[in-house]
Amino acid sequence: MNVTFGMDKNLKLELERLLSKLGLDITEYFTMAARQAVIEQGIPFKVTMEIPNAETRQAMQDTLDGKGLSRVYSSFGEMMRDIDAGD
Repeated sequence: MNVTFGMDKNLKLELERLLSKLGLDITEYFTMAARQAVIEQGIPFKVTMEIPNAETRQAMQDTLDGKGLSRVYSSFGEMMRDIDAGD
């Protein structure tokens, strides 16, 4: 089934550029949005190209490298003793 609607030419071009960066075309985007709207029974989701800032990227890398992580506990009791010692 085809659906036809009007859209401002500049908006369409901007949307096509964005969707291309996300690996989608307009048909895929609207199909995805329609399916999700039906599932959620409302406006479905937010798809963005949020790029982590330098601080967040560094924290992510530190985690992957095992830097700055909390210590490992062998039991819940050991963890609680450590927490209580900090008071």
